[in-house]
Amino acid sequence: MKLIDISHMLSEQTPVYPGDSPLTLTKITSLVEEDYTSYLLSSTLHTGTHIDVPMHLLDDPRMVCDFSADNFVGAGVLLDVRGQAEIAMNPKYEKLVTQGSIVLLYTGFDEHYGSKDYFTSHPAVGRELGDFLLSANIKMLGMDMPSPDHSPYLFHKKLLERGILVLENLTNLGALSNADKFEVMAFPLKIFAEASFVRAVCKVL
Repeated sequence: MKLIDISHMLSEQTPVYPGDSPLTLTKITSLVEEDYTSYLLSSTLHTGTHIDVPMHLLDDPRMVCDFSADNFVGAGVLLDVRGQAEIAMNPKYEKLVTQGSIVLLYTGFDEHYGSKDYFTSHPAVGRELGDFLLSANIKMLGMDMPSPDHSPYLFHKKLLERGILVLENLTNLGALSNADKFEVMAFPLKIFAEASFVRAVCKVL
């Protein structure tokens, strides 16, 4: 069994969305002084590799903890969409993408992670592809960039309205290029909130 990690590491150098509070990790006890080591984490939940549930942008009362574990695992589909500012539909996607699959958009934009333009100049899903993904009734849409679209986030909202979860800030998707079949696992914390950090990995089958 081969596992491929598609998550960014969390640290005090992790970039955050403009205006959000920076992530801080504070060592509050030490092995020498208190016989154990512990850290205090302070961060918004939309930092690093994370997942959005409908409450994030919609009037929906369900928290992350209200979703069963089944929602966060499924057959993966990689769409190589590198070099596209507006990500277009391709007829071959009709055979690749199936109901209940987890679609990963491989844009290559994670190369800009940490730069000034990462949150403002990333690609966006075009209308035709967006309509196709909605009609295909996929389980989750993941991407190696901070969002599938830009403000006012109309496609983002449509995904969440359909119950399609959104997995953001992935990396290392090129490692899946030669994988014929793989499973995506992106389990969040069982947390009373609208989003969660995840350690997203893919199991090559």
